[in-house]
Amino acid sequence: MPPAQGSSLLEAARALARARAGERIGSSGEGIFAHGEGTVAILEQLRVDEPTRIAALLFGLGDDVPLSELSDRFGDEVKVLVDGMRQLLRLRDLNLLRSGLATGDELETLRRMTLAMASDIRVVLLRLSSRLQTLRHHAAVRQVAPVAVARETLEILAPLANRLGLGQLKWELEDLAFRFLEPDLYRSIARSLEERRSARETFIREATARLQQALQAQGIRAEVSGRPKHIYSIHNKMRSKGLAVDDLQDLRAFRVLVDEVRDCYAVLALVHQMWVPVEREFDDYIARPKPNGYQSLHTVVTAEDGKPFEVQIRTRAMHQHAEFGVASHWRYKETSTGLAGASAVRAQEIAQGTSPVQWVRQLLMWQQEVGATLGGKVATTSTGPDAQIYALTPEARVVELPQGSTPIDFAYRVHTGLGHRCRGARVDGHMVPLNTELKTGQTVEIMVARQGAKPEGPSRDWLNPQLNFLRSQRARAKVRQWFNALDTERDSDEGRARVERVLQREGRTALALDELARRLRVASPLELFLAVAREEIGPRALEEAIRLPVDPARTQADGARQAFDALRAAEAERAQSADAEALQRIGRAGRSAGAPGSSVLVVGVDFLMTQLARCCRPIPPDAITGFVTRGRGVSVHRQGCKSLTEMLRKSPERMLQADWGDAAATYPADVLLRARDRQGLLRDITEVFARDRINVTAVRTLSRDGTAQMQFTVEVSGAPQLSRTLTVVRNVSGVMECRRL
Repeated sequence: MPPAQGSSLLEAARALARARAGERIGSSGEGIFAHGEGTVAILEQLRVDEPTRIAALLFGLGDDVPLSELSDRFGDEVKVLVDGMRQLLRLRDLNLLRSGLATGDELETLRRMTLAMASDIRVVLLRLSSRLQTLRHHAAVRQVAPVAVARETLEILAPLANRLGLGQLKWELEDLAFRFLEPDLYRSIARSLEERRSARETFIREATARLQQALQAQGIRAEVSGRPKHIYSIHNKMRSKGLAVDDLQDLRAFRVLVDEVRDCYAVLALVHQMWVPVEREFDDYIARPKPNGYQSLHTVVTAEDGKPFEVQIRTRAMHQHAEFGVASHWRYKETSTGLAGASAVRAQEIAQGTSPVQWVRQLLMWQQEVGATLGGKVATTSTGPDAQIYALTPEARVVELPQGSTPIDFAYRVHTGLGHRCRGARVDGHMVPLNTELKTGQTVEIMVARQGAKPEGPSRDWLNPQLNFLRSQRARAKVRQWFNALDTERDSDEGRARVERVLQREGRTALALDELARRLRVASPLELFLAVAREEIGPRALEEAIRLPVDPARTQADGARQAFDALRAAEAERAQSADAEALQRIGRAGRSAGAPGSSVLVVGVDFLMTQLARCCRPIPPDAITGFVTRGRGVSVHRQGCKSLTEMLRKSPERMLQADWGDAAATYPADVLLRARDRQGLLRDITEVFARDRINVTAVRTLSRDGTAQMQFTVEVSGAPQLSRTLTVVRNVSGVMECRRL
């Protein structure tokens, strides 16, 4: 039956939750549907979006509402939020069922909680709101909450709310948990506050009225009100300072809200004129915000009765952030539309420190803080061999690494290809050496080598343990695999060349390599090449195997086997091209916008990895031809290149037709110049290149008998640009010859 006219997805979710939950009761003794409704009410005060409120109604139904049904009826966004909450609830149940929980188990649970919540900040809001509703239910029915629930709230969840700036949730979570953990102490403090409430309220009412009048006289638009007191905060101050309730300075306190930051300091000056400030009791959290983004001015002054009281001064925007933290920014996302709206949201996030990276970083900092306070037992594990850190990608993805890891470890953890091409790293926006030790919460951006640049892979120095480039065994194994494969390829090429020379000398070039490998009792032609290169098969044994007579039946079978091997090789090349495309997406931040391979089209083949041959350096509009290499995609040569001619003579089936694409790019080209040597010659030539906006990437010079010979490697958009520039260079004083190699 369709929803009634005017109903929303939220109402549809409410009807579904009511129907599926029925009269069932949750583990806290509260009805499952009633718990969802209470959680939604808390989230509405935080002004979160509709998918989060729908998830609050449905996460407690478990298998009664499968994730597939959630996706179909309410969308993937709701499904992800519900799945995240259910993961956290399973962790909670596991935690509460354990008895005598060991430190390692506590930290593992905390680690898994962090990773589950890092996928979406709204999962954190759901978790905190659900726990607050549970505590409210226990307080309403005058039922004592389980000690494990209250302790988890006080030690883990309330610090999380504080880290994310959710002051409204933090205070209530702390007070309710403290009420159940220390009921006698809670009632004692509450009774003391109640006895003096009348006098305190009278003083605040008179002081606020007096300050309000003074502000109006100064033309400052402000809102002055008393500040609520939180019992757990009072308890902490009494315990840390060794004071009685009457001796606390901020039991009498009020708050001033203004429009602009400059008004905050104007109000501060006025307050200090009206009352005497207490020395060393002033904090400027506007100039130096707290780690969770909290901003305000705090000052303590002495009233006419000789007793101190506290004044907090902040803008309305600061107050909004102090109460709702990260949740206060969701409404900006809901109201912003289009590209302009997205830019405004991003600017707002950066200005207030609420970007996804900042949120996840606060989550990781919370994990460290809470882990360090779990009975003080974490110290024995945080520096052990199994200790972990959590770094962030620029897109706020959490990457888990062994403690002591470097940017290279980070790159290999994200993608093996990204690690191979890693050439530099930025940590929190600053360039750092590749052996820098990373810390939890840092954002790491990997700079990669341009496609086709030399060297193409990792450095052998990375395997030197004294240089501290690698920490993780996974990254070390990947680097070793690269060099093992490189050595294998080198030996294979050398062995193939030796075998082909002997075949030509003996006049047996038609002999199948599989047959030759069988005669020498090796498994494949590759193992044959390696054995020949490593001199495990000597020249005489190779010659004797080649001279054996050919079996016609076996030759036919070998032909079929070669066709099958060719098919497998084609499939492997297609898989390699797909992997190269994935790598380009991962390393896009470090890729040059003018990467040469991106503007070459191989006719009839899509998305094939290409690279410009260094032997002939083709540039548009040179006529070009592609040659399929072993393991490195398609090498693009100028037609008529001697190296290409030789390779096609041996393997004509590897030729592919190629042409230049439309993508804007720059291409390397080599230029040879001879001139009479004189002072300032190199400067004059490079000035010509600079005027034509041609980048010089390398230069080699040799001067002998008054003649200078120079070879430049330059980057140009094509042959016409290079030709125009070389014409100008030839007119430079002393130049005798200037041509493209």
